[in-house]
Amino acid sequence: MGRRSEADRDAVTIEIVYALVSGGFAAALVFAALYGPAVAFDLSPTTAHTLAVAGGALAGVAFLSRVAHILWRHAGRREDEGG
Repeated sequence: MGRRSEADRDAVTIEIVYALVSGGFAAALVFAALYGPAVAFDLSPTTAHTLAVAGGALAGVAFLSRVAHILWRHAGRREDEGG
């Protein structure tokens, strides 16, 4: 296994940052979709809390899924190129 060039290290860094930013965006969308009705319709505190917990849990899953998908796709692409 050879040393990576500066361009390869930069590509990996950019891919990681892209994965984290798009994962955060996906998580924010999922959380907003679940918790938004509690804010918009002034639901009871118990219902709002339940939606917040569910939104947080699913937002975490969305974040991890998005990051893993992007990084695995990038790793697969590097193997296809012989790197």
